[in-house]
Amino acid sequence: MKKFFKEFRKFISKGNVLDLAVGVIIGGAFSTIVTSLTDNIINPLINCIGGAEIQGKIHLIGDNYIDYGAFISAVINFLIMALIIFCIVKAVNKAMSLGNKKKEAEKPATKICPFCKSEIALDAVKCPHCTSDIVE
Repeated sequence: MKKFFKEFRKFISKGNVLDLAVGVIIGGAFSTIVTSLTDNIINPLINCIGGAEIQGKIHLIGDNYIDYGAFISAVINFLIMALIIFCIVKAVNKAMSLGNKKKEAEKPATKICPFCKSEIALDAVKCPHCTSDIVE
């Protein structure tokens, strides 16, 4: 049992698990904001413009009904969340590619000759100073 808790503690303390937990919590909070935006701003605007009732329900037998307004709200929530996640992923990928380009630009264009210790071009196969063959 002690080994199990030790392994569990090691698993939980990994950075990616903690990052995932933070992401889920922030995602849940953000989902609440998007739902509020849809229910309190977008749906009333659609009601005013189109005259359609988004909070509408189709009554069936007895107290049963089809709540198509809630379904439309859920679709709008999904589309907003998908758009925002797409934009965030696109921004992160762009930032990562800029970071990679910077690292590539920092790579040295020269190397040191192992024989005479002078600086030579990175793709050189013969040292121009001591004329030694550079074997790699």
